[in-house]
Amino acid sequence: MNIARLIDHTLLRTDATISDIGQLCKDAIKHDFVSVCVNPVYVPFAVEYLQDHETKVGTTIGFPIGAVSPEMKYAETRFVIHQGAEEIDMVINVGALKDGNLDLINREIGQVVNAADGNCVKIIIETCLLTNEEKVTVCNIAKTMGAHFVKTSTGFSIKGATAEDVRLMRKTVGKEMGVKASGGINTLSDLNTMVTAGANRIGTSSAIAILSELKSE
Repeated sequence: MNIARLIDHTLLRTDATISDIGQLCKDAIKHDFVSVCVNPVYVPFAVEYLQDHETKVGTTIGFPIGAVSPEMKYAETRFVIHQGAEEIDMVINVGALKDGNLDLINREIGQVVNAADGNCVKIIIETCLLTNEEKVTVCNIAKTMGAHFVKTSTGFSIKGATAEDVRLMRKTVGKEMGVKASGGINTLSDLNTMVTAGANRIGTSSAIAILSELKSE
């Protein structure tokens, strides 16, 4: 297993600087991570930095709370796609899901998938805030609307990924859709646990430490 090709090398801290993003991209080239995940304002910088490399540029939509309209999520997605982003991680409107407003959830996922022009769309469902029934419901909607991945967490809520949630998500979406685990994945053991549970993409800001741990084994 090529661990680096499972990892979205992530830096979404509020205080991240352009220098930090440069180091993120430099590390991604060195270790051949599948993507970097940066806040939208850094997409043009990351696209230029990585233009001659296989590592893709991913970014976030409606992050980290998800409480903006489907139209705003569509517009934000169109903008970053035009700037060169190749992967989109969109946070659902959790409150709408809990209200049973599934029409809004369908619309916002559909709008983002449409705006992404065939590029990879990952739907962040923030598992720590949902019941199992709600997790299954939103995973099924994401699959129906043509998203490419369902993703556990933003990493900015009360809890990150759990193996139990990853197993449930994988069972719900089947083999043909991606499951991304993110939030609190800081060690090689954490990563292996999530992969064993069914994740085929890992979002982490601890990628360098994880690879160092792997090399020391």
